[in-house]
Amino acid sequence: MADVTLVEAVNMALAHEMAANEDVVVLGEDIATNGGVFRATVGLKDRFGFKRVMDTPLAENLIAGTAVGMATQGLRPVAEFQFMGFIYAGMEQIISHAARMRNRTRGRLSCPVVFRAPFGGGIHAPEHHSESTEALFAHIPGLRVVIPSSPKRAYGLLLASIRNNDPVVFLEPKRLYRAVTQSVEDDGEALPLDTCFTLREGSDVTLISWGASIAETLEAADALAEQGVSAEVIDVATISPLDRETLLCSVAKTGRCVIVHEACRNVGVGAEIAASIAEAAFLDLQAPVVRVTGYDTIMPYARNEMAYLPQVADIVEAVEQVIAL
Repeated sequence: MADVTLVEAVNMALAHEMAANEDVVVLGEDIATNGGVFRATVGLKDRFGFKRVMDTPLAENLIAGTAVGMATQGLRPVAEFQFMGFIYAGMEQIISHAARMRNRTRGRLSCPVVFRAPFGGGIHAPEHHSESTEALFAHIPGLRVVIPSSPKRAYGLLLASIRNNDPVVFLEPKRLYRAVTQSVEDDGEALPLDTCFTLREGSDVTLISWGASIAETLEAADALAEQGVSAEVIDVATISPLDRETLLCSVAKTGRCVIVHEACRNVGVGAEIAASIAEAAFLDLQAPVVRVTGYDTIMPYARNEMAYLPQVADIVEAVEQVIAL
């Protein structure tokens, strides 16, 4: 068991599956010789060869289309987009083909492909490098959307995603790539998809988040504990399909809910969660559901980046608001 960062856990999971299954291949821009812009695939070409670790042209539509073709013919490709902001050129292939393959062929073909992309702000990247547009993909039937928030969950969820027989959009919060280390055993044990993870038990308020915002949410829970407020923290992890049962059970226990995400507020995943709670747990609520989110603007450049992202103080203030009602 080794202490690894989130990006190292991604590399570990890729290497494990490539060793265990010769049908697993990886492809993307600069992922072979250079090991990827964030070094997520470093060492894989040396170990598995250029036929299974493939550099591609700078053409996201080609990357997505090639991966879909591979997946329908018996391979299990893992396609990397350098940044989520560049994934849009591949959306025609992801939405119109990967997501529809099983339905279109009436089950004759499946599409076991993983589309990996670093996403989110917080590293002072230039324009098109800091988007959090996970809601776009969560809206598409036939796609799973998975977002790890720790090295252990990155390892276990990526294993599960590669083994899954349908397409997965696997979004990696780059702000967390090297933020912390965690002991991860390279044992090939996958974590369940379509399941929320309760990171902390609590009785006064439910804090729901995913991705990089989990870090601030946990810090806020610590700060609230000092005030005598017991916060339950839930990492959604798979935002589509959504594990509503875990969320509703938590809200039934606490009676209050604050949802935290760095994506813009309008039509975000948080809105879907809030609607689900209003529909199924309205009588359990002691206060309205509150969202702490990014703004409905383009992510600003480095100087104002942190002003855009939800901060610990914002989450604490939101909890104080719902506790006071």
